[in-house]
Amino acid sequence: MSDSEIFDRARRRRRRDRAAPAYSAYDFVRAHMLEGISERLADVKRTFGDVLELGSFGGAFELPGARIARLDAGYRFARAAGGVQADEDRLPFADASFDLIVSAGVLDSVNDVPGALALARRALRPDGLFLGAFLGAGTLATLRTVMLEAETERPAARFHPQIDVRAAGDLLARAGFALPVADAETLTVRYRSVFDLLRDLRGMAGGNLLSETAPLTRGTLARAADAFGARADADGRTAERFEIVYATGWAPDPSQPRPARRGSATASLADALRAGEKKR
Repeated sequence: MSDSEIFDRARRRRRRDRAAPAYSAYDFVRAHMLEGISERLADVKRTFGDVLELGSFGGAFELPGARIARLDAGYRFARAAGGVQADEDRLPFADASFDLIVSAGVLDSVNDVPGALALARRALRPDGLFLGAFLGAGTLATLRTVMLEAETERPAARFHPQIDVRAAGDLLARAGFALPVADAETLTVRYRSVFDLLRDLRGMAGGNLLSETAPLTRGTLARAADAFGARADADGRTAERFEIVYATGWAPDPSQPRPARRGSATASLADALRAGEKKR
């Protein structure tokens, strides 16, 4: 592991392997992402023959008639999906191998996000489509707040850096995608306790993967639990937010329309998806 890397790659693989056996009980956030990806794909009136699911978990993404290759950083997830084990920023595929790449729930825990997106763009054929979804800025706002309250004297780094919608669009453009578009939506879940939230995060392989972090003490947990409970509604539940960022881009192709000058964009996401299609 490089000293400059944000996330511990070995820990990430272990956490994914640990979550794999019971993952179906905790996949609600990723299921929401896949639903959003499917809705966006429905706006694209073309056929995709060779598809890569980047960060497959158990391999839930399906596209009738397509040949789907799957990659996951965790051995158990990769094996369950019949795929390849590798990190998303170290793709083992040849250039121009796929018509479509989808990625749900992993880019927020990849060390080199610009590199991962650049490799995805290279793995696409000209006019191929990338559709990604990941947890972005604003996610776990309540948990972040109560943890700061619980560690007021010496707060530890416990949360991943977050990418907002604007940065997501910039990353797509930096990676060489044409017609980049990013949008976001909020998924709100209400919890009885902070321990239920932490259980869900572990179950979805979403725990702390930072390379350097201090152990979480019982005292800190107890104070966080009190602060979390103090925010409960009349039903005794506390709301937590999962901000889902969707990122869409096309591999460049001469048939695509040229982008408008900077600051003049008026197109919707659906328009951008349709604009990237080749005329048949």
